Amino acid sequence: MEKSIAGQKGDKVRSDCYIEITSKRLGGIKLDIKSKVEVMYGESIKTTILEMCDFFELKHAEILVEDYGALPSTLMARFELAVKRLNPKIEKEFLPTFNKKNKYKTSKDKLRRSRLYLPGNEPKFYPNAGLHKPDGIILDLEDSVAPTEKDAAQLIVRNSLRAIDFYGSERMVRINQFPQGLDDLKYIVPHNVHVILIPKVETAEQIIQVEEKVNELKLASKIKDDIFFMPIIESALGVINAYSIATASKYNCALAIGLEDYTADIGTQRTNEGKESFYARASLVNAAKAAGIQAIDTVFSDVNDMEGLRDSVIEAKGLGFEGKGCIHPRQIQVVHDAFAPTQIEIEKAQKIVIAFEEAKAKGIGVVSIGSKMIDAPVVKRAHNTIKLAKLNGLI
Repeated sequence: MEKSIAGQKGDKVRSDCYIEITSKRLGGIKLDIKSKVEVMYGESIKTTILEMCDFFELKHAEILVEDYGALPSTLMARFELAVKRLNPKIEKEFLPTFNKKNKYKTSKDKLRRSRLYLPGNEPKFYPNAGLHKPDGIILDLEDSVAPTEKDAAQLIVRNSLRAIDFYGSERMVRINQFPQGLDDLKYIVPHNVHVILIPKVETAEQIIQVEEKVNELKLASKIKDDIFFMPIIESALGVINAYSIATASKYNCALAIGLEDYTADIGTQRTNEGKESFYARASLVNAAKAAGIQAIDTVFSDVNDMEGLRDSVIEAKGLGFEGKGCIHPRQIQVVHDAFAPTQIEIEKAQKIVIAFEEAKAKGIGVVSIGSKMIDAPVVKRAHNTIKLAKLNGLI
């Protein structure tokens, strides 16, 4: 007899389940289901498990299911994992039906003020994440997942990309460091991932490797939509190579910075003031802008300090960043409000654009407002302010 387990159990578990499979030589399938919602969903759980037993050709086993309100996609992922831990040679996948609401696309220059991180092995956070209206939702396969649960996260994230409604938020996944990160790609590329976050990038070659693997998987799955990349710079070497990284692929849509690892790499402590990381952040912004892509700031780790978060966003905006990571839903609105142009900025931008257009219509090459001359870079910045105001619903 061999036994495998998957999932989580205990009084504090919600929207998840625990699966235990003990293989037998004879006796068929013996199924024991314990569920808080057995009256409503017990028969459905039984049907799903038996269907998966047939799919994976599991004929003789004792199966324990402890359900804590898991969605069908989570139940499927946990059971598939238990089967594959029992027999690692199994390669075929049992996929939930693709939710029609999840077939929307993205664009390279999409607004990315906020991105909400969700741990890859914690499906309880998934169903309501989109209700908080982050610009992007990151299903994380890297730092938030214990090494022993990486295989579990791959299946949970794959099934969630197919089944969970994220209410229009950009669909992002942070893969692991290489080489495991390249293996992660087969679990996300076929399932309408919009942006792949690539952690701890130090060379352009890493981006090229991801692009080659993504193109290979897209071809195999007949996917035509673009999948974009967001390299995360998290070391001194990564900062030095930021521009070559930013220009390594036409699918790069942004550069992000991760300051916890960066400050550890240079041997210092991260502070809210950020003096220790000013060079790195400024270098990243410069590299991103030179490459024509977005610059995205790191997360703010104190989820209770809203004033500190707001100050951090305003500083990031002043440096040229266009977005920030979030680790709790309550941070999202603060980030959106702080990145939005102020009324004074909007009114000034409108005056600049109007004055420039009037001067151009009259054939006047030089224009000023008050004592200040208006040239092309000033007008470009004004147009960007108006665009951002429109995206934020302020105009």
